[in-house]
Amino acid sequence: MAQTFRRLEQKIFYGLLAAGAAVTLAGLGAAHWMDERGHIVTGMDNQVVWGLPHVFAIFMIVAASGVLNVASIGSVFDQPVYKKRAPLSGLLSLALLAGGLMVLMLDLGRPERVIVAATHYNFTSVFAWNVFLYSGMFAIVMIYLWTMFERRFNHHAKAAGIAALVWRFVLTTGTGSIFGFLVARQAYQSALLAPLFIVLSFGWGLAVFLIAQSTMVAWNEQRLPADVQRRLARLLGVFVAAALYLVAVYHGTNLYFARQGAFEAFILRDGGIYPLLFWLGFVGVGSLLPALLLFHPRLCGARGALAASSLVLVGAFAFLYVFVIGGQAYPLDILPGYDVRSTFGDGAIAHYVPRWPELLLGLGGVGAAFVITAVGMRAFDFLPHDDLPAPSTAQAG
Repeated sequence: MAQTFRRLEQKIFYGLLAAGAAVTLAGLGAAHWMDERGHIVTGMDNQVVWGLPHVFAIFMIVAASGVLNVASIGSVFDQPVYKKRAPLSGLLSLALLAGGLMVLMLDLGRPERVIVAATHYNFTSVFAWNVFLYSGMFAIVMIYLWTMFERRFNHHAKAAGIAALVWRFVLTTGTGSIFGFLVARQAYQSALLAPLFIVLSFGWGLAVFLIAQSTMVAWNEQRLPADVQRRLARLLGVFVAAALYLVAVYHGTNLYFARQGAFEAFILRDGGIYPLLFWLGFVGVGSLLPALLLFHPRLCGARGALAASSLVLVGAFAFLYVFVIGGQAYPLDILPGYDVRSTFGDGAIAHYVPRWPELLLGLGGVGAAFVITAVGMRAFDFLPHDDLPAPSTAQAG
């Protein structure tokens, strides 16, 4: 049986669990509201068909892949510090993936038709590939956790870890390819999106892991060793820098092509909320400031790492809002060199403002991930146990 939450008062634990369940139910209620009244009650329209719920869903799916990186380093590369964190890494991966898919399915407008997607496959569509990728991820991570908890199968943990490592790379490649193969949107359609999403998943997943680990350790009145904190913080800093570099390469590549010049000007300079979120949200708050906290010798403590992780998540939502929604708001260039106008809004920039059902649905997925994590931590021993030196005691003479 787990020791997690045992030092947390029972009333507080069940209060937190009830709060998470309430947020989840609010998300389900918002989805039911949209299902009954149609997407007219949202800010989405015929041009922006993926709104704020997709920002939440894509973040959780990408982070679910990235958070498993901690387990992969431990099992595949035999790093003892990361091995002790592999179970928590696997639990968070399952919870985030479940929450993200919940939002994704309920935002389709006809969630009951998911049975069609599960029984009829069009293998020329990247969306059909992801049905297998998501279900395969669930199966592999559950087997991976089983090999870690069941002592008889501990010797299979490395093989399961390698399978999880390979599968999560393929899964994140598939998520990035959804946009990279989308020729109907000028903003996307780039071979760089698959590796970009892989690198982004490293930082986002590790940030989620550090926040969850710090919270669980604090609730159990424990402290992480300073060297472990420093190692994980520096690794997050490397991932943040790599993600910022690859995003710069992505936009630099677009600027090189003349047909993408107008779109890049819209995203980076003239698009109103989108340049603000990109430069201030992702670059400033979500990348440069966390890098300063993580690499500065005086700021990189427990609080600095926790603050940096939170800022990385803020930057993640800012990036995805610009990428997903800004990419749809910009009109498709159907006839290059000509201005296209019609009563259907062709050639016009879409005006999208998210509404409360979308926000509640997105938060509902986060609430579901929290409930799964809390119940799992309560039922099993997912908390990392570091071999801490015994405190020295003065001997009476």
